[in-house]
Amino acid sequence: MEELIDDWMARIADAARVGGSLAIRGGGSKLFYGCPEQGEKADLLEVGGYRGIVAYEPTELVVTARTGTPLRELAATLAEKGQWLPFEPPHFGPAATVGGMFAAGLSGPRRQAVGALRDYVLGAKLLNGSGEVLSFGGQVMKNVAGYDVSRLLAGSLGTLGLVLEVSLKVLPLPVAEKSLRFAIDEGEALRKLNEWGGRPLPISASAWQDGVLTLRLSGAAAALAAAQRHLGGEELGDGLAAEFWQSLREQTHAFFAGEAPVWRLSLPSVAPPQALPGPTLIEWGGAQRWLRAGDGGAIRVAAAKAGGHATLFRADDALKAAQGVFQLLSPPLLRIHRNLKHAFDPQGVFNRGRMYPGL
Repeated sequence: MEELIDDWMARIADAARVGGSLAIRGGGSKLFYGCPEQGEKADLLEVGGYRGIVAYEPTELVVTARTGTPLRELAATLAEKGQWLPFEPPHFGPAATVGGMFAAGLSGPRRQAVGALRDYVLGAKLLNGSGEVLSFGGQVMKNVAGYDVSRLLAGSLGTLGLVLEVSLKVLPLPVAEKSLRFAIDEGEALRKLNEWGGRPLPISASAWQDGVLTLRLSGAAAALAAAQRHLGGEELGDGLAAEFWQSLREQTHAFFAGEAPVWRLSLPSVAPPQALPGPTLIEWGGAQRWLRAGDGGAIRVAAAKAGGHATLFRADDALKAAQGVFQLLSPPLLRIHRNLKHAFDPQGVFNRGRMYPGL
């Protein structure tokens, strides 16, 4: 593995010397997310060969893996010990890697109950744009103090450097789960979700779409039975429930099919229905809302008015170029991003433009 790092260091130095750039590639399962790399001289930096679980301590609930490790391989190793990554990271295909998961920073349906990927990052090892290997954080929670660079790297789409290893907190698999369905309109679903969110109910995921609200309950069997008596609803069979939640995580659900752009709105859970054109799917207790539409201007205005923001999650490159993928940054935030990029990647070698033009 050291030979790989030496080779990457040489390629980074060459790119920096000639003003070129490197496009980091693992499994390629999340290439659709974010902006295309900028620059005619961008060369591929294939990192899928840098794989393997470096350390795993089930009793300490922590795992460290190289970022080329297939995500399904990590999941299988954790499952052997009755553990998992509770934020349910989407794979978006069998080639998904730990590095792609970390770089994209995406979380699945359970995000509303357990937190995001970033909340489970304990440490990371980075190869920066100057060819230096830097380590941040550690392998236990008490080591995560001060300016938490390892969590800063999560979701940065590889723009700050090549992450070599990441240490993550893991948790035991749920003891039992049950899913319930309710025929309910959007406004009432949002009201109920916020009401239930303020109660000690074992809700681990929620999804509303086309007049149907689906809840997932996770925990001890007795707690699930008590919650079901309180909530009511129609119970969904275990097999159908597992298929449904996986289809949301992996975006194989019928809602995501077709060529229409997919917008992701991050809003306060109490925000009312947005009355925007196009089909809507609501997750995370109302805080994440998916929309199939093309008018980004109206969508972003509505999201900002509601106290949130909108991301063009899936679209062709032409629409991304015209409307931008991520919400425009304010001048102070843009300055912070530029300073971070310069500190970690002074020559702009890595994934140039993947988040914002010019970065």
